[in-house]
Amino acid sequence: MRRSWPRRLPVALAAVCTVILVYTLYKDSTVIGIPPIPPITTTQHVHRPPVLAVPTCRTKVRGVNATRFRNFPLNMQNFFRYRHCKRFNRTLDTPFKCGGAEASVNVFLLLVVKSAPDNFERREIIRKTWGAETKYHGVQVRRLFILGVSTKDHEREKMNNLLKAESSDYSDILQWNFYDTFYNLTAKQVLFYEWMHGNCPGAQFVFNGDDDVFVHTSNVVQYLLGVKQTRGEDQHLFVGMLNIGMPLVRDTWSKYYVPEEIIANDSFPAYCGGGGILMSGFTSHAIFKASKKIPLIPIDDAYLGFCLQEAGLNPDSHIGVLTYGITLPNTDTFHPCFYKDQLIVHRFVPYEMMVMWKAIQQPNLKCGQSHVLQKVYPQE
Repeated sequence: MRRSWPRRLPVALAAVCTVILVYTLYKDSTVIGIPPIPPITTTQHVHRPPVLAVPTCRTKVRGVNATRFRNFPLNMQNFFRYRHCKRFNRTLDTPFKCGGAEASVNVFLLLVVKSAPDNFERREIIRKTWGAETKYHGVQVRRLFILGVSTKDHEREKMNNLLKAESSDYSDILQWNFYDTFYNLTAKQVLFYEWMHGNCPGAQFVFNGDDDVFVHTSNVVQYLLGVKQTRGEDQHLFVGMLNIGMPLVRDTWSKYYVPEEIIANDSFPAYCGGGGILMSGFTSHAIFKASKKIPLIPIDDAYLGFCLQEAGLNPDSHIGVLTYGITLPNTDTFHPCFYKDQLIVHRFVPYEMMVMWKAIQQPNLKCGQSHVLQKVYPQE
């Protein structure tokens, strides 16, 4: 019996290797998409509308040959696998953020901030500064953070518990059950507009931007009040830092790489940089309708440009939206006088946001001519 063991050893090793290989393939197949976590609910609102069951989104690759697909970076391969997925379960919701669909007409400005699960400090600073839910110039402002779930297996449970606590304390978290990655920002956008259509359809204006921008909320509201007075609230508005004729990046190493199989054209349609955009409720609903026809692309702000094109609408520029920040030669631009007349400026770390917010509130702030860029509100 002892002599037969060496003959069985190769068979045993082969069996073990097979098991390991199967497990590895299974594990690799779940790299992105819908993470296997139970839904997190909030008891903040007792009378919640039912959330429709969402079917499992299976991987599907279309429109690209196998050789090309294998040569794509891993994140682009995963984007192709799940590009068709536009429906995900909401794991954290705040359906009465706007007071219900009918009462949402009382929301003048809805601040929608794209965040990531581990950006807790940024969310806290925004809540205490430009994202405070209060009245400006007599009109109501509401705040939302939109997120997926952490891509880090060992951090996911902690992050979800943190977000659950934030949701309980502030009722300002919208989270869906997909991995929060750069390429999934477009899905995040589409899902938000769907949520708005059902839960906050009457909001008059929307800010859509990142959690590292500085927003002068009072100036924004003053500008939008001027827009409402001259145009009315049921008209198209989509303003920010305008990009026209932006070429597509074909370098596979780039964060902004887009292969020909997704967009064959050499340039994007006109769009506004995603750091910060102001739009009317009318335009938000037009984007929602257009998104049903436009396949996802991995660049979320350019995707909104495609949606506007589909709706027959154009984006526009605003000199008070500086998504590339303020840069002047031989000048320290971190001074409140450079920001007191702006609308949106990118990019700030949390402590800078708090410092600047406090600084621009000073009633005795005096600025010399060297600090003045230009006054940008009200403007149509």
